Amino acid sequence: MKRLKDKVVIITGAAQGMGKMHAEKALSEGAKVVITDINKDLGLQTSQILGENAIFIQHDVANEEHWSNVISTVNEKWGRIDVLVNNAGITYSTPLEELSLASYMKIVNINQVSVFLGMKTVAETMKSQNAGAIINISSMNGLVGGAIGYTDTKFAVRGMTKAASRELSPFNIRVNSVHPGVIQTPMLEQEDVKEQVEQFKKTIPMRRVAQVEEVSNMVIFLASDEASYSTGAEFVIDGGLTAL
Repeated sequence: MKRLKDKVVIITGAAQGMGKMHAEKALSEGAKVVITDINKDLGLQTSQILGENAIFIQHDVANEEHWSNVISTVNEKWGRIDVLVNNAGITYSTPLEELSLASYMKIVNINQVSVFLGMKTVAETMKSQNAGAIINISSMNGLVGGAIGYTDTKFAVRGMTKAASRELSPFNIRVNSVHPGVIQTPMLEQEDVKEQVEQFKKTIPMRRVAQVEEVSNMVIFLASDEASYSTGAEFVIDGGLTAL
């Protein structure tokens, strides 16, 4: 049997990239998928490609009213919400002294506040079902240092995950965080960074970067009943980098 058969899954920032792969994997496991993204054109295009069991909702993840609209729309269409994947995120590679407060707060709002809002607004539905799974995409930089702003928020996601898991566990709602390392994306294949990436691979114990599917496989596991006793935990996909 497919692991997510008939489960309703919301994935933020899913019009492209890692979120899109999470959506494809969830659909292949029998889920009904809601992809949300700020990019309307790309989101609609992606949902059409994914087929009849996928819908798109335009969504500013830092906006509380948008979150309420997503939850009410999904409940109206499918009558339940089984899984929330807080995937949307951004980063800037800007030195501390050059990072403006406006840019810093944009990172905080998209990476951190959105996770709070997602968990807050989906909790009522999941409590009424006495079941649910929330998967917060953090980063290896939620465990070790990295870029200012990005690291701060990814540590916060890790902390919120633990706090929410303790509060929601009595309602059979599991909350876990996923911590990807370096992921193979088109950006890593650009000529100006290829050599840098090759050198960095030598510092990874497994001597390679992760494929996007490897992150999605972890997300599907945590969304499924196979992870029924896992909550408040960090699931690291970094080839051993943070073990050094």
